[in-house]
Amino acid sequence: QLELVESGGGSVQAGGSLRLSCRASEQYTATVYCMAWFRTVPGRGREGVATIDPDGTTSYATPVQGRFTISSDVSKDTIYLSIDMLKPEDTAMYYCAAQNLPPGRPCTVATMEWGGTQGHNYWGQGTQVTVSS
Repeated sequence: QLELVESGGGSVQAGGSLRLSCRASEQYTATVYCMAWFRTVPGRGREGVATIDPDGTTSYATPVQGRFTISSDVSKDTIYLSIDMLKPEDTAMYYCAAQNLPPGRPCTVATMEWGGTQGHNYWGQGTQVTVSS
């Protein structure tokens, strides 16, 4: 059973930056699984933020393009989400997710969101980000 552990959340002021980490319990997870970051905002539900596939190709949800960067360090079995120019509306619980996609299915935010509704994703426990104005 793959386990994902997030860290790096905290309370910051608007305009600041954070880097979230997600460490996988299995070696080479990022070279096999589609990895993603989601966030849950009260009243808005869960939304996909960014994905990175085993080849390092990334995708982003439109609202976060330009401020969020997803990356991976295979040697550490860890993926990251760097967030710049934080806004109060970025306040959320941020979750890491992973899915071993079938051949031919693209690693995108839409794919991972669908996977989440179907129970196909592994999930971490989340890390809280709170942005004050």
